[in-house]
Amino acid sequence: MKHNNNKLIKTYLTLALPTVIEQFLSTLLQYVDTAMVGHLGAEATASISLSTTYSWFFGSIMGGIGMGFLSYIARAIGEKNEYNIRHALGMSLVTALALGLVLTLVTEAIAPFIPVWMGADEAIRYTGTLYFRIINTTMILRSCLFILACVLRSTGDSRTPMKINLSVNVLNIFLNYLFIYVLSYGAVGAGIATAISYGIGGILILFAFARNPYVCIKKEYLRPEKRVLADALAIGIPAMITRMISCLGHIVATSFVSAMGTVVFAAHSIAITAEQLFYIPGYGMQAATSTLIGNAVGERDRDKEIKVAKISLWFVISLMLAAGILLYIFAGPLMSIFTVNTEVIQTGTSLLKIVAFTEPMYGAYIVMDGIYVGLGRTKIPMFIELIGHWGIRILIASILINCYGAGIREYWYCMIADNICKSLLLAAGLLFINGNRKKSIY
Repeated sequence: MKHNNNKLIKTYLTLALPTVIEQFLSTLLQYVDTAMVGHLGAEATASISLSTTYSWFFGSIMGGIGMGFLSYIARAIGEKNEYNIRHALGMSLVTALALGLVLTLVTEAIAPFIPVWMGADEAIRYTGTLYFRIINTTMILRSCLFILACVLRSTGDSRTPMKINLSVNVLNIFLNYLFIYVLSYGAVGAGIATAISYGIGGILILFAFARNPYVCIKKEYLRPEKRVLADALAIGIPAMITRMISCLGHIVATSFVSAMGTVVFAAHSIAITAEQLFYIPGYGMQAATSTLIGNAVGERDRDKEIKVAKISLWFVISLMLAAGILLYIFAGPLMSIFTVNTEVIQTGTSLLKIVAFTEPMYGAYIVMDGIYVGLGRTKIPMFIELIGHWGIRILIASILINCYGAGIREYWYCMIADNICKSLLLAAGLLFINGNRKKSIY
């Protein structure tokens, strides 16, 4: 079936733009959040940063499962299979609640060990543990927020998650001001604000989920339907493992960096946060790409697959090229937003300038991962992530740091090499997959 390019672009942007706006505004508000803590000093920043990679890790579990349901539901919608749609939606809710409960227990159990595992200074261990415990008290609701936001996007509703996540971040800033400055709770206050904000976000997403026209809250759809659940998890579990591999790598790498001293660790953590603003086009378009590719697979419409892939890659590479240039130019001012420590600013600025011109490659990597999710081929990115993150970033960085005394710049070079390698391997994988089909997506 031939598709009008302009109409498909309009559909794509209708799905993608709310998520891009959501990511942009959320990141801006996270900038304010980080800056509010950063102005308390390097130790406060380091205390919170100790658990950042662990929060990413648990977020990756929820996000991976959410992407599995997104892909399955998008395909079922393309097929117009109401039975599969209803059961998958019901299973997504049950899975979100059950996973949130399990993660609550796990985070509570490991909280005292995280500062030790990260090699943190004795002075920040107690605060780091307390902060991690507090932010995970509402893990069940956070699980609903992560997974059900993906589910709503799979039904074509990307505006509701945008509004809810924006509300969560605005509330977090207000509560930060209250708990950090008015009540003088410091870094712990930031944790309380985060826990409350995520909890309210989870409640809002549950109401939005219940009102979605595709959702039918009946016992028959909440009981496990083995085939539907197995098919959704067959996509979601490899996607989850891919993100877990990445986050475990970040945890190991962060332990390398934290051992370099509080100032270097603060610079690294703030630079990572600052760079997030420039990932936005990629992550904003990823869910839209997966949804439309999934629809096309369900419709058995190869022409739509081809055009969605082209549109996604063209937009993300163009936008992230511009983003990389801006990152290079404004690296110093960006760092100054988060801290007044001149040494931290100088170190972080040099790191951001190193990574700036690889942003288009990283954007292509994110969108190609979305293509694999839409196709239901999530095992390939899983193996590529293992090769890139652990074979290049962790292994080579470990050798350079432990054997040759390399510093933070060399670690960032390894990080860049990892991203480039994964982008090339994902592209090669797509070419291989489509080489065995009648028509290439390119």
